[in-house]
Amino acid sequence: MDLFEYQGKDFFARYGVPTSTGVLVRDPEAAVEAAREVGFPAVVKAQVQVGGRGKAGGVKLVRDEAEALEVATAILGMDIKGHTVHKVWVEHASDIAREYYVSFTLDRGVKQYLCLLSSEGGVEIEEVAKTNPDAIARVHIDPLEGFTETEAAQLVASAGIEEVSRVGVAKVLLQLYQAFVEGDADLVEVNPLIVKTDGNVHALDAKVTLDDSAGYRHPEWEAYRADMELDGREALARSKGLNYIGLDGTVGIIANGAGLAMATLDVVSQAGGRAANFLDLGGGAGADAMANALEVINTDEKVQAVFVNIFGGITRCDEVAKGIQEALERVELSFPMVIRLDGTNAREGHDILRGLLSDKIRVEETMVGAAKTAVELAKKGER
Repeated sequence: MDLFEYQGKDFFARYGVPTSTGVLVRDPEAAVEAAREVGFPAVVKAQVQVGGRGKAGGVKLVRDEAEALEVATAILGMDIKGHTVHKVWVEHASDIAREYYVSFTLDRGVKQYLCLLSSEGGVEIEEVAKTNPDAIARVHIDPLEGFTETEAAQLVASAGIEEVSRVGVAKVLLQLYQAFVEGDADLVEVNPLIVKTDGNVHALDAKVTLDDSAGYRHPEWEAYRADMELDGREALARSKGLNYIGLDGTVGIIANGAGLAMATLDVVSQAGGRAANFLDLGGGAGADAMANALEVINTDEKVQAVFVNIFGGITRCDEVAKGIQEALERVELSFPMVIRLDGTNAREGHDILRGLLSDKIRVEETMVGAAKTAVELAKKGER
């Protein structure tokens, strides 16, 4: 679950991380009142779950009420990388002396946590990695041993943080690590982490992704979920218990397993197409799950073809094929469908699917072949 900035700051505050207090509003007039409350100069910040807000004009400094009204009116309703701004966060402008970058995440390759720290904050970390990779210090953290004060101090020094700020930055790193681990987060990122003119270290931004599988331990997350903004596709998918994320391509994706779904997105991209969604059926791919998946994808007007990619392990391919057969009796497709089955009882599954073949329903032996066919069909539909 990706949090909005204001939710991320609330999450940080639970672990003592210093952040800016502010006011969340949904209309320009309320933004003026909020700016008056926090004090001028203030900053009006678009609340969207995507980076690049500043470059898009979604973060603006305002010095008086007239400017606050003008800026809030411009930002509310703005489109930022496909996300419409429905609310803004208004906080008092910070007096910034220096800007840094810090993040904690999981490095799955080495099965350890990873902390990145850079003395060049306030810009996209990808740009820093390209132009000045030496400006990024990193340390792997053994989850069983944790992140110590000594390691934090060493990391701060190796990142080239000014000596006068090192103690304060190290302290915040330890607080962020606590938030990351105890808060069951997949990612915590602050860009920028600032040193104010009074010397205090402060999280000016908050990007947080929580691990949904740990939600049972955190009843307080329900408040975050209640304020999530889902498009129609995602709301329908959630109501049907599907693991779905809407994207902006034309090839619908249905796969069983998160890893296979991610690989499917990659192979569609390699074939020259763009995925319209991520949809993981999980372990089951029966008629109900398949019908629900097709119903959700049917609501996406951008979809021109769908790629069903199933690998049978415990789930048998003949059972999946029966599920697809039953689902197609319940859902009228608005697009052609390409199916790839492999794994347990794949031959029996293909025998069942053979009776479904038509101009609208095709079966491919390989994932690459199926991706290419789906992309070709999607491009024909776009013409």
